[in-house]
Amino acid sequence: MKLLRAATCLAWLVVCVAGATRDGSAQTLPSEPIAFGDGRLTIGGDVAASIGSVDPGFFNYSDYNHSTLRLLRVDVSAAVAAGAHLSVLAEIRTENLGAVRPYALYVRVRPWTGRNFDIQFGRVPPTFGGFARHTYPNDNPLIGYPLAYQYLTSLRPDSLPASADELLAKRSLGWLVRHSIGDQTPTTGVPLVTAFRWDTGAQVHATAGMVTATGSITTGTLSNPLFHEDNSGRQLAGRVELRPVAGLVAGVSAARGAFVADSAVRAALQDPNEATFAQSALGADVEYSRHYYLVRFEAIATAWDLPTAAAVAPLQPLTLPLRALSTSVEGRYKLRPGLYAAARVDHLGFSEITSARETLPWDAPVDRLEVGGGYSIQRNLVLKFSYQHDRRHGGVLLRKANLAAAQLVFWF
Repeated sequence: MKLLRAATCLAWLVVCVAGATRDGSAQTLPSEPIAFGDGRLTIGGDVAASIGSVDPGFFNYSDYNHSTLRLLRVDVSAAVAAGAHLSVLAEIRTENLGAVRPYALYVRVRPWTGRNFDIQFGRVPPTFGGFARHTYPNDNPLIGYPLAYQYLTSLRPDSLPASADELLAKRSLGWLVRHSIGDQTPTTGVPLVTAFRWDTGAQVHATAGMVTATGSITTGTLSNPLFHEDNSGRQLAGRVELRPVAGLVAGVSAARGAFVADSAVRAALQDPNEATFAQSALGADVEYSRHYYLVRFEAIATAWDLPTAAAVAPLQPLTLPLRALSTSVEGRYKLRPGLYAAARVDHLGFSEITSARETLPWDAPVDRLEVGGGYSIQRNLVLKFSYQHDRRHGGVLLRKANLAAAQLVFWF
């Protein structure tokens, strides 16, 4: 029933947008943002409807407990130019006809019109990582997401394990997890870097020649962006990007910010001190495109520090920090005009900890292979297909899954 509603909603949106074109007899959908007031107000958007296999292993579930392979996502964005130096940008999003959420809302200030330098305040675009710039369906050659940006680990900022034994018992349960310290409500864990929420704060962006630099200070962290803060810390993040030759982009990123909620710190420690329990991350990415092909590589290493209470024997304390490393390689090849093939290989691994019984990675490592392709019905209307093989090395949930999906994407 939900899939039928998703398909019906997509068809209705396409018909409505097509009817809004200036020429009522037009045979194609609009392909450009809608402008008002001599371009002072611009409205755009995208719709992505995905229909795919049921995911019994919860390999593809996101922050909002939706499978990325069975999802209707609607985005509407607007930009208001209030002169040459000031603009306001906003985006709202809904998934599976649920609540409408503010995805982006920020003010952009450009002090000098002749220089590529701007300052942004509010719910700002991501600073960290390469895939963060390709999360929209029209820029993702496949239907799934890289594991680093989507796969839910068993960590939470507001609910903490009391021992290594407890954390190992929750391996693979990131889609619905709770620990004994802090909030006892079962909910999702965090990915390494979320692709589904933007953080709140200030960002500076500048380009000079082949170098682009971005820096930000925000309320949350890469894995847990926030609108209202839950601790007294901030995240600092930076990225430097080089474009030495046409088609080549190389970037490095770094971030560090307070991760654990104050409520969880107080629950874990009898005498909380001023220590910051942070998430730290380093990333490197390369993209190269030429003629008919495009190749992207990205690696992300991250670590979380947690407050730890004294473990009761024979239970063992956590070995900190908890580390994770992800690597991803994807490619796309244009077979003919409007038709392409694509593939992505992913690995997500975790550092080992020791319980009273055994030494294991603190969460179950995951591998993913996704292959597929797409066909452009018109420039901004693409039909995609993909086949995904997921394998989890350990944990209590299903360890292997073969999943197929189709997706129709429209943007303007």
